[in-house]
Amino acid sequence: MKKSFLIIALAFLSLGLMAQEQETDDYQTPQQEQTSKKQSDKKKKDKKNHGPVFSGVSGGVTLHAGYLFSDSPNKIFSSSGLGSLEDVKKLPKDGVGIGIGATFRIHLIDCIHLGAEGHLSTMPLMKSGSSVRTGWAGAYCDYYFHLGPVRPMLGLGVGGGQMKRLFVPQEASYVKDNSTYYNASYTKTPFFYLDPYIGMEIGLGNILAIFIKIDYMLPFGYTGSTLTSSDIKWDNFVSPSGPRLHVGLLLGSMGKSKK
Repeated sequence: MKKSFLIIALAFLSLGLMAQEQETDDYQTPQQEQTSKKQSDKKKKDKKNHGPVFSGVSGGVTLHAGYLFSDSPNKIFSSSGLGSLEDVKKLPKDGVGIGIGATFRIHLIDCIHLGAEGHLSTMPLMKSGSSVRTGWAGAYCDYYFHLGPVRPMLGLGVGGGQMKRLFVPQEASYVKDNSTYYNASYTKTPFFYLDPYIGMEIGLGNILAIFIKIDYMLPFGYTGSTLTSSDIKWDNFVSPSGPRLHVGLLLGSMGKSKK
């Protein structure tokens, strides 16, 4: 009996020591409590400010129009043997280009877009059918922030494309020796580009937004092309440069992510 009582007493004593040790571990001085609270508040604040790394996806179709500038058509076509000076002197070196495009992007930490895009744009040169058609595609990155439903952005695109230039004189055909000849030229030239832009989105709920962007493409290539000469600017030769206005609708996770 005494032995059993001794065992029970030792058991209660062990439990008491364990409880006392636990209380000692859980006890914090006022200074320690204040430090722990600051660390906890800092973690909550960081989480609130940055949100999740992946905050959504979106994409859609855009239409664009712009006033574009190119080098003198007289230099381009006469220097490369694609037409006589008389044939090309009526070609304008600037004009309106219009086209369509598509974009898809992912949203990171509620302030960065990483995406891919592709566009096709046509710039008519004269009523005879001459035109410059430019297709390009690439990747882009921009920074944006929230002003209520409006999200301003600033970004840069990079990629490559191809210019297709069709030259058709006013009198594209003529008859000689009872045979019909056609005087027209068609060239294709690849290029790389940088495309800085500014824009904004106007949210229409959490899954739809109006997209507006103004860009200015900066195409470039190698100067040793057989279609260039020393007095022709490569960038304006491969693709007319100038401001373009893009407008479209985007679908996806358009609202600010929940913290």
